[in-house]
Amino acid sequence: MADVSRWDWEIGTKAIPFDAWKADFAWVEEPYVSPDGERIAAVVNLDDAQFSVCVNGRAWEGVFDKAWYLRFSHDGRLSALVSEDGEWTVAVDGETWPERYGYVWNTLFSADGARVAVAAQQDMAYAMVLDGVMWENRFANMTHFAISPDGRHTAATVQVKETGEADIARFQAGCYSVAVDGDAWDSVFTNVWNLAFSPDGAHLAAEVRQGLYDYTIAVDGRPWERCFSSVWQPVFHPVSGAVIAPVRLEGQWTVAADGAPIWPRRFVQVWHQQVSPDGQRLAAIVSPRYGYWTLAVDGVPWRTTVNEMVMDLRFSPDGRRLAAAAKHDGRWTLLVDDRLWSQRFDQIRPPVFSPDGRLVAAVVETEGRFGLVVDDRRLPQSYEALWQPVFSPDGTRVLVRGIEKGTYRRQVLAVDQLLA
Repeated sequence: MADVSRWDWEIGTKAIPFDAWKADFAWVEEPYVSPDGERIAAVVNLDDAQFSVCVNGRAWEGVFDKAWYLRFSHDGRLSALVSEDGEWTVAVDGETWPERYGYVWNTLFSADGARVAVAAQQDMAYAMVLDGVMWENRFANMTHFAISPDGRHTAATVQVKETGEADIARFQAGCYSVAVDGDAWDSVFTNVWNLAFSPDGAHLAAEVRQGLYDYTIAVDGRPWERCFSSVWQPVFHPVSGAVIAPVRLEGQWTVAADGAPIWPRRFVQVWHQQVSPDGQRLAAIVSPRYGYWTLAVDGVPWRTTVNEMVMDLRFSPDGRRLAAAAKHDGRWTLLVDDRLWSQRFDQIRPPVFSPDGRLVAAVVETEGRFGLVVDDRRLPQSYEALWQPVFSPDGTRVLVRGIEKGTYRRQVLAVDQLLA
């Protein structure tokens, strides 16, 4: 992830007049902001079928037939998917990969942002491309893309057997597998979904279906010995290396590790499981009874429930605290340590903990305006657009990136003054 210790944490504001760009271009598309807040970028139209990318008021030198899907990597580089003369490639900070493809999509980054991958189609066959190098093997169909944390490996669900549009028997027998760096597993499944690399990138797990009714997890091509009536996306335990996934067993959901249920409690639903950074706790979003949602930690559900949904589960860096976005009676708030915040909002984004876990913040929306809430206290400033806050390494300052009255502002604020 980004090394925030290298960022500018001096108290103060830097401003860029974003709306002024509209006078220089035919139109300006939605803005994107770098993780450190130093750059704001947008796709801009120069003329008919002429597009570029503007960063801090200056357009890239390159002009493209089309440009889209701007994404800042974790190391702050800006990528875009661009078309030149009807062929597609990737541009990173204005420099395009030398290779061209029929189409590219779904940009992925390694954990440090140093490596960039995309899915690509060439001559009606599909493969992953890593830093401009395409897999040697290509496939008739490809979905569910992944890149290892270290960026050395890419993977995708691929079709390895041909089947006619109405060939139900062949489909049920299995046509899909997983390709890692272009090499498909020997095993074939009816369906394969949602891939997950291990932290070291050496192993890969996926949801698979064997036949019509049997679901399980496959690791490096080998399915668990036990099948279930359904499963959700697996994760690797960062310490033990076990593969953990929600599974449906006898009409109810629980969590299994390496094929064996580990939570004695059963739920109406379990998903989005997450292991704490220290590897000591396992949490998941659960439905303890139909229509109600909460979090469970090590199989024990919280007492507080909401009647619509819970999402964006987050552990604090020390693993001691837990928060998630929660919707109750049509309004959003945060569920933190088994308690709901008192305030309600039209929308809320994923919670952000300070490095010491003491504070939790979230971007919220009310009546089309965005604001920042820290520990259930909404700051007075509101914005036309607002990005996720970032705490300084010592937790004493917070980076706020927002647009108000057409001007983008990068603000570093003292936390103690915000909460005074």
